[in-house]
Amino acid sequence: MPVKDFILASGSPQRKQLLIQIGFPPKKIEGADIDESEKKGEKPTAYVKRMAIEKAEKVWQQNVDEVVLGSDTIVAVGRKILHKSQNDEEQTAVMKLLSGKAHQVITAVCVIDKKGKKSVKVVSTRVVTKTISVQEIAEYVATKEWVGCCGYKIEGTMAAFVKKIIGSHSSIVGLPLFEARNMLIGVGVK
Repeated sequence: MPVKDFILASGSPQRKQLLIQIGFPPKKIEGADIDESEKKGEKPTAYVKRMAIEKAEKVWQQNVDEVVLGSDTIVAVGRKILHKSQNDEEQTAVMKLLSGKAHQVITAVCVIDKKGKKSVKVVSTRVVTKTISVQEIAEYVATKEWVGCCGYKIEGTMAAFVKKIIGSHSSIVGLPLFEARNMLIGVGVK
């Protein structure tokens, strides 16, 4: 499969695989090392949008005259943003918070064209989980599938706990494919 003329500003293997899945393998992958701290009072949608823009901008500044796609995905329960758990205890608390409730998985995509013009889309998907037992939580945490992601990976064991998804499945994995493909085509990537 021939590569497409854009750079993916993300080290996420899930985003790379999603793009390959739709025939849009990036010509280069370059993670963006940025400060991912929340600003005081920042709402989840504003935060994830800012992160996608900052990642894309950082990589574009090092690759001027290239098309760059940056993205960020978060899990939010109300206004609370769930960040990457650092240990089993933090992940256990996350699973207890998600158990039996609906939450949002919000992904922002930023595409910067060769001239530096930005376009941004934000996709919010509602996910409803079953009540997860203490034993199921312990078993899930022990899988370590959640390491390196916000909340969980839907493509693993967590899928068995999801009752309903209202929105984009690929966005939960890390990239809303419909929007990303159209944005890339819109700036001339074919």
